[in-house]
Amino acid sequence: MKSIIKKITGVSLVLMSGLATAQESEQTHTFTQLSSSTAMSLAVTGVSECAKDNYNVTTTVVDLAGRVLVQLRNNNATTHTLESSRQKAFTAVSMKQPTANLMKLIQDKPVLRPLQNMDENLLFLAGGIPLKINDQIVGGIGIGGAPGGHLDVACAEAAIKRVMK
Repeated sequence: MKSIIKKITGVSLVLMSGLATAQESEQTHTFTQLSSSTAMSLAVTGVSECAKDNYNVTTTVVDLAGRVLVQLRNNNATTHTLESSRQKAFTAVSMKQPTANLMKLIQDKPVLRPLQNMDENLLFLAGGIPLKINDQIVGGIGIGGAPGGHLDVACAEAAIKRVMK
Protein backbone atom coordinates (compact mmCIF):
# COMPACT_ATOMS: atom_id res chain seq x y z
CA MET A 1 0.00 0.00 0.00
CA LYS A 2 2.81 2.44 0.86
CA SER A 3 4.51 1.80 -2.49
CA ILE A 4 1.30 2.62 -4.34
CA ILE A 5 0.91 5.86 -2.43
CA LYS A 6 4.50 6.80 -3.22
CA LYS A 7 3.95 6.12 -6.91
CA ILE A 8 0.74 8.10 -7.01
CA THR A 9 2.33 10.91 -5.06
CA GLY A 10 5.30 10.84 -7.40
CA VAL A 11 3.05 11.04 -10.45
CA SER A 12 0.97 13.84 -8.96
CA LEU A 13 4.14 15.73 -8.02
CA VAL A 14 5.40 15.44 -11.57
CA LEU A 15 2.07 16.70 -12.89
CA MET A 16 1.95 19.46 -10.31
CA SER A 17 5.54 20.53 -11.00
CA GLY A 18 4.75 20.70 -14.71
CA LEU A 19 1.73 22.84 -13.94
CA ALA A 20 3.75 25.00 -11.57
CA THR A 21 6.46 25.46 -14.21
CA ALA A 22 3.89 26.52 -16.79
CA GLN A 23 2.29 28.95 -14.36
CA GLU A 24 5.68 30.19 -13.16
CA SER A 25 6.83 31.05 -16.65
CA GLU A 26 3.70 33.13 -17.14
CA GLN A 27 3.66 34.79 -13.73
CA THR A 28 7.29 35.48 -12.97
CA HIS A 29 10.14 37.31 -14.61
CA THR A 30 13.82 36.65 -14.16
CA PHE A 31 16.18 39.59 -14.21
CA THR A 32 19.87 40.28 -13.81
CA GLN A 33 20.85 42.34 -10.81
CA LEU A 34 23.84 44.66 -10.46
CA SER A 35 26.11 43.50 -7.63
CA SER A 36 26.99 45.90 -4.84
CA SER A 37 30.71 45.40 -5.54
CA THR A 38 30.21 46.43 -9.18
CA ALA A 39 28.15 49.41 -8.05
CA MET A 40 30.93 50.42 -5.66
CA SER A 41 33.56 50.08 -8.38
CA LEU A 42 31.47 52.23 -10.72
CA ALA A 43 31.08 54.94 -8.09
CA VAL A 44 34.76 55.00 -7.18
CA THR A 45 35.80 55.01 -10.84
CA GLY A 46 33.30 57.73 -11.73
CA VAL A 47 34.61 60.05 -9.01
CA SER A 48 38.22 59.17 -9.91
CA GLU A 49 37.75 59.79 -13.63
CA CYS A 50 36.42 63.28 -12.95
CA ALA A 51 39.10 63.97 -10.32
CA LYS A 52 41.76 63.47 -13.03
CA ASP A 53 40.49 66.71 -14.56
CA ASN A 54 39.98 68.41 -11.18
CA TYR A 55 36.19 68.03 -11.29
CA ASN A 56 34.69 67.49 -7.85
CA VAL A 57 31.68 65.27 -8.38
CA THR A 58 29.33 62.83 -6.76
CA THR A 59 28.57 59.51 -8.42
CA THR A 60 25.39 57.60 -7.61
CA VAL A 61 24.60 54.07 -8.80
CA VAL A 62 21.02 52.80 -8.57
CA ASP A 63 19.43 49.41 -9.08
CA LEU A 64 16.74 48.55 -11.62
CA ALA A 65 14.04 50.09 -9.40
CA GLY A 66 16.02 53.32 -9.01
CA ARG A 67 17.04 52.68 -5.40
CA VAL A 68 20.49 53.87 -4.41
CA LEU A 69 23.10 51.12 -4.22
CA VAL A 70 26.12 53.41 -3.77
CA GLN A 71 26.66 57.13 -3.56
CA LEU A 72 30.17 58.55 -3.37
CA ARG A 73 31.03 62.24 -3.07
CA ASN A 74 34.45 63.70 -3.72
CA ASN A 75 35.64 65.62 -0.64
CA ASN A 76 35.26 68.95 -2.44
CA ALA A 77 32.00 68.23 -4.27
CA THR A 78 29.19 70.57 -3.30
CA THR A 79 26.11 69.39 -1.43
CA HIS A 80 23.70 69.69 -4.35
CA THR A 81 25.69 67.06 -6.30
CA LEU A 82 24.34 64.36 -3.99
CA GLU A 83 20.77 64.92 -5.15
CA SER A 84 21.54 65.77 -8.78
CA SER A 85 23.60 62.60 -9.30
CA ARG A 86 20.88 60.49 -7.66
CA GLN A 87 18.17 62.03 -9.79
CA LYS A 88 20.21 61.58 -12.96
CA ALA A 89 20.77 57.89 -12.17
CA PHE A 90 17.08 57.43 -11.31
CA THR A 91 15.98 59.17 -14.50
CA ALA A 92 18.32 57.13 -16.69
CA VAL A 93 17.09 53.80 -15.34
CA SER A 94 13.40 54.70 -15.12
CA MET A 95 13.25 56.30 -18.57
CA LYS A 96 15.62 53.65 -20.00
CA GLN A 97 17.89 56.10 -21.79
CA PRO A 98 20.67 58.58 -21.15
CA THR A 99 19.49 61.78 -19.52
CA ALA A 100 21.30 63.83 -22.18
CA ASN A 101 18.90 62.31 -24.75
CA LEU A 102 15.92 63.32 -22.63
CA MET A 103 17.29 66.85 -22.17
CA LYS A 104 17.63 67.21 -25.94
CA LEU A 105 14.18 65.70 -26.51
CA ILE A 106 12.39 68.28 -24.39
CA GLN A 107 14.46 71.08 -25.92
CA ASP A 108 13.55 69.96 -29.44
CA LYS A 109 9.91 69.17 -28.67
CA PRO A 110 8.48 71.67 -26.18
CA VAL A 111 5.19 69.75 -26.10
CA LEU A 112 7.08 67.03 -24.15
CA ARG A 113 8.38 69.37 -21.43
CA PRO A 114 5.74 68.22 -18.92
CA LEU A 115 7.57 64.85 -18.86
CA GLN A 116 10.22 66.39 -16.64
CA ASN A 117 7.57 67.14 -14.00
CA MET A 118 5.98 63.67 -13.91
CA ASP A 119 7.96 62.63 -10.85
CA GLU A 120 9.97 64.68 -8.36
CA ASN A 121 12.89 62.28 -8.79
CA LEU A 122 13.38 63.01 -12.50
CA LEU A 123 16.15 65.31 -13.68
CA PHE A 124 16.58 65.92 -17.39
CA LEU A 125 20.21 67.06 -17.30
CA ALA A 126 23.14 65.25 -18.92
CA GLY A 127 25.09 62.90 -16.68
CA GLY A 128 22.81 59.88 -16.20
CA ILE A 129 23.27 56.64 -18.14
CA PRO A 130 21.41 53.32 -17.90
CA LEU A 131 23.67 50.39 -17.03
CA LYS A 132 23.30 47.27 -19.19
CA ILE A 133 24.48 43.70 -19.01
CA ASN A 134 23.83 41.67 -22.18
CA ASP A 135 21.59 44.46 -23.50
CA GLN A 136 19.41 44.25 -20.38
CA ILE A 137 19.13 47.33 -18.18
CA VAL A 138 20.27 46.50 -14.64
CA GLY A 139 20.59 49.96 -13.11
CA GLY A 140 21.76 53.48 -13.70
CA ILE A 141 24.74 55.72 -12.98
CA GLY A 142 24.51 59.45 -12.43
CA ILE A 143 27.32 61.95 -12.03
CA GLY A 144 26.90 65.55 -11.00
CA GLY A 145 29.32 68.36 -10.32
CA ALA A 146 31.59 68.72 -13.34
CA PRO A 147 31.41 72.10 -15.08
CA GLY A 148 28.99 70.84 -17.73
CA GLY A 149 26.78 67.84 -18.21
CA HIS A 150 28.85 66.63 -21.14
CA LEU A 151 31.78 66.25 -18.72
CA ASP A 152 29.60 64.31 -16.25
CA VAL A 153 28.69 62.03 -19.16
CA ALA A 154 32.34 61.55 -20.13
CA CYS A 155 33.23 60.48 -16.57
CA ALA A 156 30.23 58.11 -16.39
CA GLU A 157 31.08 56.56 -19.76
CA ALA A 158 34.71 56.10 -18.70
CA ALA A 159 33.60 54.39 -15.48
CA ILE A 160 31.28 52.06 -17.38
CA LYS A 161 33.99 51.22 -19.89
CA ARG A 162 36.56 50.46 -17.17
CA VAL A 163 34.29 48.53 -14.81
CA MET A 164 31.73 46.76 -16.99
CA LYS A 165 33.99 46.03 -20.00
